[in-house]
Amino acid sequence: MTGKSIDRWGIIGHERVVRLLQRFVERDSIPHAILLLGPQGIGKSTVAREWAAAVNCLAEDPAERPCGACRSCALVAANRHPDLIWMQPKKGVWRIDQVRELERNLMLSPVEGRYRIAILENFDLATQAAANALLKTLEEPAPHALLVLTASDESNLLPTIVSRCHVLKLRPAPEDEIERGLVASGVDAGKARLYARISGGRPGLAFRMHQEPEILAKRESFWQDFLEMLRSGYAERTLYASKLSEDQALLQLWFDHWIGWWRDLTLIQEGTPESIVNVDLMQDLERIARGIPTGAAASYLQRLQRGFSMWRSNVNTRLLLEDLLLQMPVISV
Repeated sequence: MTGKSIDRWGIIGHERVVRLLQRFVERDSIPHAILLLGPQGIGKSTVAREWAAAVNCLAEDPAERPCGACRSCALVAANRHPDLIWMQPKKGVWRIDQVRELERNLMLSPVEGRYRIAILENFDLATQAAANALLKTLEEPAPHALLVLTASDESNLLPTIVSRCHVLKLRPAPEDEIERGLVASGVDAGKARLYARISGGRPGLAFRMHQEPEILAKRESFWQDFLEMLRSGYAERTLYASKLSEDQALLQLWFDHWIGWWRDLTLIQEGTPESIVNVDLMQDLERIARGIPTGAAASYLQRLQRGFSMWRSNVNTRLLLEDLLLQMPVISV
């Protein structure tokens, strides 16, 4: 397989995954279900979209798929392909009625493609009933139906679902590749360098920071919350936990930023500040690292990561956040 074939997919990083998907297309050995694993912003949606384009591409030579030029590829790019079903959890949770709706859609014959393809984002946020309902579809797939599931962590999926999917893990892309991709898309070199660094190897997040200014605005808002909570007492932290718990859709982003900041604080306390991700916050991070006990950052980072896993398991969100915030170190400077 040539490098040109890989480039056709237009995906930054994830070369191993793209090569495997391209091989499936060229050999006409299309798996009926794929599970894409990786953190938010790593590029799961981009890979899923290009896979959908490739399997229904009209190019005569399979090695040329996705061609990006045919009617089918154009419809996928515009999110208007009649055989592409793109679904997300409602209010942060997948429920059984959505899976029932999916089953009905997948029973229909393709309108103009080879396959009817359903992309189910963040299926690790499914209820037990929804997961069990999907299992039946995976066990008895229609010959023309393909499923693509995305998830941050397979531990929150039914093992029987994982076992019936071809699992592909997306790993962080090199920072320089993300930076080059941003610059090639017209992003200012300085901004591209910053976005690539603070994305933590997640191309999707880097591009969203450029395309959606509110992403950086929310990061700044969370950072101000972070600084305030470091100095706050019981009442303020409890109130903040209650406020946070009311917006489940934002919690993924909140955990993402807070875990990143505590990871950076850990690196600074361990004497490797050159490895931190949030370089634009270096001065404040170094001041905070000096103001909390040695080792406190690493300890709290572990607590926060456990809390994130618990949240993905549908625990009581408000109580979880209260516990996390009340255990957070207090800054002394």
